[in-house]
Amino acid sequence: MKDSWGPLKALAIASAINGVGDIVLCSFLGYGIAGAAWATMVSQVVAGYMMIDSLNKKGFNAFAISVPSLDDLRSIFTISAPVFITMMAKVAFYALIIYFATNMGTYTVAAHQVMIQTYWMWTVWGEPLSQTAQSFMPELLYGINRNLSKARMLLKSLIIIGAILGLILGIVGTAVPWLLPYIFTADQKVIDEMHKVLAPYFISLAVTPAALSLEGTLLAGHDLKFVSLMMSGCFTLGAIVLLWWIRFAGLLVCPHRISMGKNQYTRFSMMDTARFFLCLQRLLSPTGMLYSEESNDYKPEMLKVA
Repeated sequence: MKDSWGPLKALAIASAINGVGDIVLCSFLGYGIAGAAWATMVSQVVAGYMMIDSLNKKGFNAFAISVPSLDDLRSIFTISAPVFITMMAKVAFYALIIYFATNMGTYTVAAHQVMIQTYWMWTVWGEPLSQTAQSFMPELLYGINRNLSKARMLLKSLIIIGAILGLILGIVGTAVPWLLPYIFTADQKVIDEMHKVLAPYFISLAVTPAALSLEGTLLAGHDLKFVSLMMSGCFTLGAIVLLWWIRFAGLLVCPHRISMGKNQYTRFSMMDTARFFLCLQRLLSPTGMLYSEESNDYKPEMLKVA
């Protein structure tokens, strides 16, 4: 609905409540982890209420409760199932990397924790590009004023912004653990492990923002089957390569676990690069949603309940 301020205000207030709650319940009242859990729960309830109230101000009755019909459930499943598969494939691949990292020794898993946490911090900067595509693309692809030329211009702008942002994130994100590793640890062996994965780490950071803008465009165009199959394929292939490397190649370099950690992040960057090129090829196809005037599988319909 192109309303970014509503969620922003809700999450800002929820974060403040969570932070204050953690300090009061954990530090002053001594409730420990239970206090942190209660603070998180209250903040989420407040955020949910504020978002519902924001919808109500736009003319919706967000507090209304109705039993969905089978057609409603089918429509929801058609959209949510591919998106669920896509998200689970991403999470499963990251979990697989964590699993292998924990089996490579203390130094490797310590370095991995630093790198993966900083990775999440930098890649979240690319999410607004995906959200922008999902917000503005539908009206250009399927709206009353359908304009594929403007849709292509928007995607071009998003890719350019994503490329510039990715380059900045890659340079800054790689420079921090490279030049300022002592922010995270004073152990030289952990630092050495971190430095071994900087090249694939840079590639992954650089390509992710543009890839997110492409994925957002595919989601806006309801090309959900392709997105889910792409991510499932990347996860499957990446898992097979990781398993092969650990079970076979790992036997040959067992004394040098550090090279195995490097190859894990190489697979990481390969997955992100593959996502980018597969999505780009799909969108640039002459029969794709951005070029074919006849490719309009998604038909807008009047909603029964608003």
